Amino acid sequence: MNNKKTVIVLVAFLIVLSAAFMTYFYSVTKIKDKPLPFYGEVEHKIRPFSFINQEGKTITQATTNGKIYVVEYFFATCEGICPKMNENLNTVYQQFKGNPNVLFLSHTVDPEEDSSAALRKYALQFEADPNQWHFLTGDKKALYDQARYSYLISAQDDTTGVSIDKDFIHDNHFILVDQNARIRGEYDGLQPNEMIRLVGDIKILLQAK
Repeated sequence: MNNKKTVIVLVAFLIVLSAAFMTYFYSVTKIKDKPLPFYGEVEHKIRPFSFINQEGKTITQATTNGKIYVVEYFFATCEGICPKMNENLNTVYQQFKGNPNVLFLSHTVDPEEDSSAALRKYALQFEADPNQWHFLTGDKKALYDQARYSYLISAQDDTTGVSIDKDFIHDNHFILVDQNARIRGEYDGLQPNEMIRLVGDIKILLQAK
């Protein structure tokens, strides 16, 4: 009799365990299959652009066409948030290093100081492949307009009169752009856990048709 009760309890336990597993599996599958959102107004796409990377090479939308890429704004002499942001971005870069379908675009907000040579020196600390991780300089207005109107992030001069990071205010977010020049994600560049989310979202886009 006791054995019969034990069997019944065991069977009931297995049924409950199976139900719990199926619920978990279903929820994980739904999360995994959930499409990434689109940012900006309907059909918002990245504008055409032309900047110079750390090797003096001109980088345009033709470079990123059909590619997934991550965008940030920083400057090489920054002693504030930039070092932490780029340390975090480097962890993402390492996950996709050598993958020709994933690019990284780091734009300077201080092109007067950040020449190609200065950016080349800066990029060396990350051993960044200049064909995959582009540190970009160029016309200041074009750089800032691209931040505001294409990537929908802030990059502006400090108008408060208080010197912050050499009179620049720049956003701490990374932007994820898909193969069709659409924004698909925004991530806090100062938070390591956000880099995990960014890596996962890049993988989702890589799997997309």
